[in-house]
Amino acid sequence: MIWSKAESAPREVIEETQVARLRETANRVYAINPFYKKKFDALGILPEDIKGVEDVRKLPFTKKQDLRDHYPFGLFCVPMTEVVRVHSSSGTTGKPTVVGYNQNDMDVWGEVMARVYTMSGTDANDVVHNGYGYGLFTGGLGFHYGAEHVGATVVPASGGFTDRQLMLMRDFGATVLACTPSFALHMAEVAAKAGSDFKKDYKLKAGIFGAEPTSPGLKAEVAKAWGIKYHEVYGLSEIIGPGVSCSCEHSELLHIFEDHFLAEIIDPKTGEPVPEGERGELVITTLTKQALPIIRYRTGDITSIIKEPCKCGRTHARMESIVGRADDMLIVNGVNIYPSQVEHVIANAEGVTLNYQIIADKKGHLDKLEILVEVSDDIMVDSVGEMERIKKEIQASLLNNLYINANVKLVEPRTIERSMGKAVRVIDKRK
Repeated sequence: MIWSKAESAPREVIEETQVARLRETANRVYAINPFYKKKFDALGILPEDIKGVEDVRKLPFTKKQDLRDHYPFGLFCVPMTEVVRVHSSSGTTGKPTVVGYNQNDMDVWGEVMARVYTMSGTDANDVVHNGYGYGLFTGGLGFHYGAEHVGATVVPASGGFTDRQLMLMRDFGATVLACTPSFALHMAEVAAKAGSDFKKDYKLKAGIFGAEPTSPGLKAEVAKAWGIKYHEVYGLSEIIGPGVSCSCEHSELLHIFEDHFLAEIIDPKTGEPVPEGERGELVITTLTKQALPIIRYRTGDITSIIKEPCKCGRTHARMESIVGRADDMLIVNGVNIYPSQVEHVIANAEGVTLNYQIIADKKGHLDKLEILVEVSDDIMVDSVGEMERIKKEIQASLLNNLYINANVKLVEPRTIERSMGKAVRVIDKRK
């Protein structure tokens, strides 16, 4: 089932649409926003210089710091009288990034989220349990209005209060779960510990998960724990919120909604494009947003893109799950490490969960790495021999596969820090 005909358009039609909308967006920001006019002029570029999709490379990059520098509304391209919604990031590293939407943008958001839900088989017959946080974070409301767009019944549960969430899922007959994968796994662990019969107590058929990088192991564990199909959604508030891309039932790759977002992959160091299929930093240009159009936004997310059509009939380019962030990559004694690589190793170990935390520190002039891993509920924490065996197994696997020497520390279940439903994966004390 496909929501929009645009999702299965021929490649030439997709690119014709992108060029027309890219030129329109460039004209908009150049005429209205001094920041972009200055950037364009510095490069000697005019909107009419855009003749093809590849001409996007002539345009300037936009970074998160640019949004912070123009806090709160300096990059908006409509008067505040037209802005109907404002969201922002948490601002944990300074001023938050603020994003605005006019009614056109809200309609676009509803449209792309309707596509996401349709990929998961959601329609008016379904009850969507929305466990994403409501408020300034785009997740909760993005998933909420998308579900309403396809006619589903929405339970706005928000985050936290695990026991209450499980009760609502049982009593209201939720068929689709939307939340972070780490919170989905946490809820499954709590339900299992309470003795739930998942087939009898819950009616879930699918889950739509996102907001944090996820390894194949974690996806498989969430799907197995709940007995559901796992669909991954990608998005970020600066671009739209959730709804930039999503996986269908035929592929783990995520379909990018190319009629609304023009995606590139660049070398994060040089800014130059990389060949199709190679990993690099994801750069996105919005094609239909009006309140806050963004030109070549450097997401910092590491992924790859292919343009091969999918078995589902959709022809939009597909992206790999985010494998890490350019700024989250750890360099430990000269070795590059992404959290997802560590997670993949942990996923192959017995007796532990995929709740872990990487702590980087210094010992003299050398880097020191400690990895905390939660053990499963069925492992006896006081079984010294078994714990030591598991620990050595993970340490050996990290060394053999990733060439990193780390001290693995096994901890009791549900003891590793979480924030807003997301697992806190990396703590770098060297900074």
